[in-house]
Amino acid sequence: MRIAMAASEAAPYIKTGGLGDVLQALPRALADLPENDVALFLPYYKKIKDNPAIRAEFLASFTVNLTWRQQYVGLFRCETGRKNLQVYLIDNEYYFLREGTYGFYDDGERFAYFSKAVLACMNWLDFRPEILHCHDWQTALIPVYLDAEFRGCFPDTRTVFTIHNVEYQGKIAPEFFNDVLGLDDYWRGVCSFDGCVNFMKAAVTRANVVTTVSETYASELRYPYYAHGLSGILASRGQNLRGITNGIDVSVYDPATDKALAKNFTEQTFADKQINKRALQKELGLGQTDAPILAMVTRLVGHKGIDILCFIIRRLLERDLQLVIVGTGDAKYEHALMAVAADYPGKFSMNLRFDSGLASRVYAGSDIYLMPSRSEPCGLSQLIAMHYGTVPVVNATGGLKDTVPPFNPETGEGRGYTFQSYNGDDFLGAIDRALGDYFNNRAAWDALARKDMREDFSWRVPAAKYMEMYRGMLAE
Repeated sequence: MRIAMAASEAAPYIKTGGLGDVLQALPRALADLPENDVALFLPYYKKIKDNPAIRAEFLASFTVNLTWRQQYVGLFRCETGRKNLQVYLIDNEYYFLREGTYGFYDDGERFAYFSKAVLACMNWLDFRPEILHCHDWQTALIPVYLDAEFRGCFPDTRTVFTIHNVEYQGKIAPEFFNDVLGLDDYWRGVCSFDGCVNFMKAAVTRANVVTTVSETYASELRYPYYAHGLSGILASRGQNLRGITNGIDVSVYDPATDKALAKNFTEQTFADKQINKRALQKELGLGQTDAPILAMVTRLVGHKGIDILCFIIRRLLERDLQLVIVGTGDAKYEHALMAVAADYPGKFSMNLRFDSGLASRVYAGSDIYLMPSRSEPCGLSQLIAMHYGTVPVVNATGGLKDTVPPFNPETGEGRGYTFQSYNGDDFLGAIDRALGDYFNNRAAWDALARKDMREDFSWRVPAAKYMEMYRGMLAE
């Protein structure tokens, strides 16, 4: 099957968050299936150009129109070492030769250009995909431009649009439609919602199938609490709104081979996890005790549950435990957590930075991973934590509910500890249940951690589900 994917980021080329992880792993997993031919399209950002490890071959140049603008398109190809996977970079220095990836005043124009350029590049390459899979708002205009201007070039192509985070929809003033998109007036209604141009709404309306990154989140998006205004539009898609839970790239996140760790370990050598715990305590200035280490590697923003963490944090630190947090975010949370850390030296390590090596050592050296998100489309951190033998405590929402069924110490079923109501006291109650088993039922605790390490969180299972969905779409 010929599959094209378009996204605004993909590791190792460019990554700002979980989307980059998904677009590193999913195309590879699909390309590992011998019947597939996969092409991934990315913007050729300055950060990619400046990376000497990435070599790109120039293929062609031409132009695309955005109303009165005639914009250059440079098409480059990266060497992937994989026969069935091609990575293409779309070059336009006016839009992409900038310090940073997002957050510019003209992001709407930048990614409208990218959406149209992807289709123009596929046409130049004579790559006629059976499935064209677009990710998040930055590629949401691809199904629109496909139907409005390129359908004659790709008569049999079916489209999938995946929502990774519904909060970011690509909302722009209504005059953007005439000034930039340059489409017939018929498409104004497709692209408009609630008084503005809305990229995501357009894709939800036009794509053959809309997916999101966990089964529970697909259900949640039908309700206003979760959908940021799009609940009615999403609910109207019926069975064509589906959820497929993400995996993790186990070749990247593997405690048996991770070079950042003090000591590699597996489920069979689980005792070596203690070596990583001691090394983490030493690195971060924590006391060399047997107390459990509770950890978070996260953005410090409200929907990640930092508000309810702040509500309980001093009560939490009265318990026999240590706390490690790695991440940056809203200044109010950074200041609040740093103030608490100053009062608990040797017990609470607050690290206002993102460091992938430190993150690996935190996953490997901790005992309990905290993920109290208010909403979570899928979440990768809980999967990484479990793969490193660190037991999660999560709010039962979105992908957290799908991937962390509650642990039953009597039967050994489940993967972690959950709470149902989004408040600090319920969160603290779930932590206390975990601490109770850690201190009083250590054999069951260690068995749970080892069982979590054995779970298959790879992309093998979700890739198979995507293939099943693709085949069903082509059979319709």
